[in-house]
Amino acid sequence: MSQRLQEEDVTPQPAGYYHLARAVLYREFLIFVRYPANAIGGIVISLFFFGVLFYGGQMVAGQALTDSIEGIIVGYFLWTLSVGAYSAISNDIGSEVQWGTLERHVMTPFGFAPVAMLKGVAKIVRTFITSTVILVAMILITGTTLELNLVTIVVVATLSIVSVLGLGLAAGGVTVLYKQVGNWLNLLQFGFIVLISAPAFELGWMRFLPLAHGSALLQRAMVDGVRLWEFSPTELGLLVAVAVGYVVLGYAVFQYATRRARRLGVLGDY
Repeated sequence: MSQRLQEEDVTPQPAGYYHLARAVLYREFLIFVRYPANAIGGIVISLFFFGVLFYGGQMVAGQALTDSIEGIIVGYFLWTLSVGAYSAISNDIGSEVQWGTLERHVMTPFGFAPVAMLKGVAKIVRTFITSTVILVAMILITGTTLELNLVTIVVVATLSIVSVLGLGLAAGGVTVLYKQVGNWLNLLQFGFIVLISAPAFELGWMRFLPLAHGSALLQRAMVDGVRLWEFSPTELGLLVAVAVGYVVLGYAVFQYATRRARRLGVLGDY
């Protein structure tokens, strides 16, 4: 009887999405811990470019740059987050294709798209940590004071970059189908600068583009001190709608591209 109970205790149970999310987050943690030089290098490079922007801008623009430095810091912070969210899926899938391990993701009982999505979310968590370090360093370098309400920043910034995560899904699907398209995909990262700067153009239709509306709200939150509950329901509703809309669109493109890759027999080719 006791032996039977022991056999029942060790009977493997089917894994759920909770186990998948935990495994993906733990994997990202291990990569961060085991390769700290790479993570630190990313922070140093980001701060280097900001230093060039800040000190070079001071030499050229002088007081004009100083007057707008708060907006520049917030925009740069959002840009580092968006690049991390976008490349989380597209670059990761590109690496899996090169390593020849892509088919393992396809064969999982969860499906390829959920695994890719959760890996992207895990990298966003990591990106939030590194981007926060960059934000603190930028504030210390410039001596600027910003309103850092944690709840408002996390909610607005997360919803802002969720739309970029949708673009990353679409880019990941294109990578599965065409393999070597890294130069084109990396070009889009510089387009994020235009999207983040969109509120300055005051074009109403641009609010429906990724990052644009979220950038405007994040500027108001961190520069003007507006709290999350002080935004109007229309503004928050549009932020959520844009995030969900682009994730759904990116998921649809990802599914179409991966199904087409299967039909063409190029899923595991490189």
